[in-house]
Amino acid sequence: MALITLRVIDGADRGRVFADAPTPLTIGREEGNPIQLNDDRISRFHLKIQENQDKVVLTDLQSTNGTKVNGEPVQLWVLRPGDVISLGHTVLVFGSREQIAQRLAALKEENLSAGVTLDTDEFAEAPSAASLDFELNFANDPDAEVILHTLAPPELPEGLSPGQAAQTAEILQYLHLRMRGLIQSVHSKGKGDRVTLEQHKWQNLIDLQDLLAGYLRGIGEPSE
Repeated sequence: MALITLRVIDGADRGRVFADAPTPLTIGREEGNPIQLNDDRISRFHLKIQENQDKVVLTDLQSTNGTKVNGEPVQLWVLRPGDVISLGHTVLVFGSREQIAQRLAALKEENLSAGVTLDTDEFAEAPSAASLDFELNFANDPDAEVILHTLAPPELPEGLSPGQAAQTAEILQYLHLRMRGLIQSVHSKGKGDRVTLEQHKWQNLIDLQDLLAGYLRGIGEPSE
């Protein structure tokens, strides 16, 4: 059972902190939720947070107005310290101040070790709660939020059955082959920075995005 911390940074419940809340838990406006929010724009039982395979997973419970994480609509999401959850008029930050500071410092070190130059101040090697205002201050250090919410390649799921692994491989192979065909069809125009894509290939790309959107919805809202 994972213990999580959620802090409300905007909305009617702004300033409330749910520290070391045991999972699984639901968030909504009804009294039956372990985290009940005073927000008429969220559903009675809006979302669920649970631990699965050592990861903390958010699931939107087919809410009326949906859930966003870091500004993007989601049905399923693996939460990490610093993720910003938006539902209705309410905005929450996942993770304690210490957890967010530690993740931010680790991400900065990863970027520096990879040769990425960041226009940020020096940071403590072992951040503590006292150093969080230095490590994470969205008002004065916009780079902090950019680093925390940068899209990174996700890890492949573990513990799949042979059948599930084969299905996953089949989907990835299909997407890989279609993307390869589209990339190979791109033509460079002179010595400029632009490339051109034929109209039917562009439509193919849109169809691929539509397919991915369907996969995401199918995974987030599986049929009963």
